[in-house]
Amino acid sequence: MKNTVAEFIKMKGEGRRIAELTCYDYTTAKLVERAGVNAILVGDSLGMTMLGYSDTLPVTLDDMIRYSAAVARACSETMVIMDMPFMSYQTSVYDAVANAGRMMKEGRGQAVKLEGGAAVTEQICAITDAGIPVQAHIGMTPQSVNVFGGFKVQGKGEAAARRLLEDALAVQEAGAFSVVLECVPPKLAALISKKLAIPTIGIGAGAGCDGQVLVYQDMLGMNTDFTPKFVKKYAAVGETMTAAFRAYVEDVQSGAFPAPEHSFAKSDCSDEYLAALDAEF
Repeated sequence: MKNTVAEFIKMKGEGRRIAELTCYDYTTAKLVERAGVNAILVGDSLGMTMLGYSDTLPVTLDDMIRYSAAVARACSETMVIMDMPFMSYQTSVYDAVANAGRMMKEGRGQAVKLEGGAAVTEQICAITDAGIPVQAHIGMTPQSVNVFGGFKVQGKGEAAARRLLEDALAVQEAGAFSVVLECVPPKLAALISKKLAIPTIGIGAGAGCDGQVLVYQDMLGMNTDFTPKFVKKYAAVGETMTAAFRAYVEDVQSGAFPAPEHSFAKSDCSDEYLAALDAEF
């Protein structure tokens, strides 16, 4: 595989930026890999993008494994990182290792991701000791949305900034090979990136990170419910899809589809036999 943990560390040392995108299905993953993306994150954001929940909390371990396996089957060059869902690692170190192991065995990705800083370093240590690479995630951690009182920028103010830097250093010390910084003030994210030997992957954290990640439906303009401020829309795929669906409906209703070229020309039955069937029944 071209994109490995070692390669990501090398990329940071050489100043090469890491491009990461979310993805949740085989067909899209094939396209993402063809584009040369370094890593696919099978995020628990699928709770909202694929399952229609209002947040990530209802996503189960079985959900994550099913979607991860579909993505992994499409990838030979792209690192597949699998989100550990809410309460799959917080309950105990044993649960964290057992569930991460199940995700690796059944989800078939190359790494797992979990949210939290110093509070989850024991889990990170144990998972990495078991031979499973871990991407950490600090800042605005969506599984803690009820603690934060919503999806809000983190690390604002001197005390909060210090805690976030300490969290970043703690997950690095615990063995994480990279860390996602979500909704962090750009200057603080740049400082954290400077202090760490492992790559930082920003989402709403400015250009000073070592890489970036976005939800693919957001950057393609497919999410009609809400688009975060930090998203750059690279296409209006949602509008294109809606127009195509509308054209299909119109063709079906008018009889324009299917045309003769969309049908199988030959039949084993002659016109005479079909006429006889018509008369018989």
